[in-house]
Amino acid sequence: MSILSDLLAENTTLEPAGVDHLQWLVTEWQLLADLSFADLLLWVPTTRGDLLCVAQVRPTTGPTTYQEDQVGRRQPVDAAFPLAVALRERRICREADPDWDGDLPVRREGIPVRKGDQVIAVLSRDTNLAAARSPSALELAYLQAAGELCQMVAEGTFPTAADDPEAHVGPRAGDGLLRVDATGVVVYASPNALSAYRRLGVAGDVRGTELGPLTRSLATDPFDGEEVANRIRAAVAGQRPERMEIDAGGATVLVRALPLRPGGAARGALVLIRDVTEVRRRDRQLMTKDATIREIHHRVKNNLQTVAALLRLQSRRTSHDSARDALTESVRRVTSIAMVHETLAQSVDERVNLDELVDRVVPMMGDLAGTDGRVTVRREGDFGVVSADRATALVLVLTELLQNAFEHAYPAPERGEVVLHVDRGAKWLDVLISDTGKGLPRGFSLERTERLGLQIVRTLVDSELRGSLSLRRRERGG
Repeated sequence: MSILSDLLAENTTLEPAGVDHLQWLVTEWQLLADLSFADLLLWVPTTRGDLLCVAQVRPTTGPTTYQEDQVGRRQPVDAAFPLAVALRERRICREADPDWDGDLPVRREGIPVRKGDQVIAVLSRDTNLAAARSPSALELAYLQAAGELCQMVAEGTFPTAADDPEAHVGPRAGDGLLRVDATGVVVYASPNALSAYRRLGVAGDVRGTELGPLTRSLATDPFDGEEVANRIRAAVAGQRPERMEIDAGGATVLVRALPLRPGGAARGALVLIRDVTEVRRRDRQLMTKDATIREIHHRVKNNLQTVAALLRLQSRRTSHDSARDALTESVRRVTSIAMVHETLAQSVDERVNLDELVDRVVPMMGDLAGTDGRVTVRREGDFGVVSADRATALVLVLTELLQNAFEHAYPAPERGEVVLHVDRGAKWLDVLISDTGKGLPRGFSLERTERLGLQIVRTLVDSELRGSLSLRRRERGG
């Protein structure tokens, strides 16, 4: 879990939607810091009644205000002007006179962070005035865009969940920035943006030109050109299109358009552009390695399925019930691991959608356990996406505990239901498996049990998942 998630979980009572909104803001705010030439600090009201700094970002376009990290710093609400005013009055508030942080003059500005009808946090925009000088055209364009984005933060219209989920990887303001007006015409282009368009094949100045048609005419693929032109028009109209790459003139550029609508009025859009020609060349080399890794997962899955088939064949030739049961349990465990590798063979980032995987594993378990539909499993809540190393351990733990419920809660010919309840919060994943069957035998102790399945579960929970495990009787049985 990230430091931001931990701090919010431990110090606030924010709902998941509020936590997600602050995560989105932190994803986007490097752009806002660069445009502002200022440090941004995210402050949240805590359950103790004070303000806590939970995140900080420094500008890459100017000097920082703070040499020391501010995350974890607390201050009383009453002493936190202009933050307290921004929280209380739900408006942007700037100090009239510079404050001093040591030897540095600092101008502080409080920006309320709105989510729906609530102000859930406040953003502190702190500018180091020691390096102040007459601003250039680039700096004026940056500051104007930053002011409009800050107003949208205070209105709750920036950022949103519809924004690009990979915004944190660029492009950034320093890579290249164009400002287009409400008609889509370029009114400002930074030097790096002009250089990028030079590589795409533009001979003259792009200012005064409608950006969508210009970019469309440059693209090697006419469909890509039409698509990027549509996305620029969509941003000007107030929508939030995803970023896109286009190839032209032997170069590859990444384009992202952000609508500017402070106060609900159309002010055009910011278009960020980065030359990624060399990056894509290296990506093509990495794709070969990724394909090799997926092929390895595919072969591991095939080998595990072969092992499971051999164990299943051996169990059919075994006359001893205890040996047959042990082989059947081994088939189930091997098959569960094989399913994880099958999912990883189709993944591109070594992450697993555990909900889809569990929904595939559970029916397979019922078949192996021979329940013939007597016992059903109902899932409540979502696991979400987890890393590959944890997915295998989680699936094995779930299959072992569900298998115990199948075998011991509802012995044949009894019928019943097992509920798999999942609660994923900002810091923990809580899983509760419950039934209404026979319940635990008297004198049962998880620490003293000699059952192999529970020993496997305890080991995986302690060592792989860094969690805790408990088994207990329900008040009404099961």
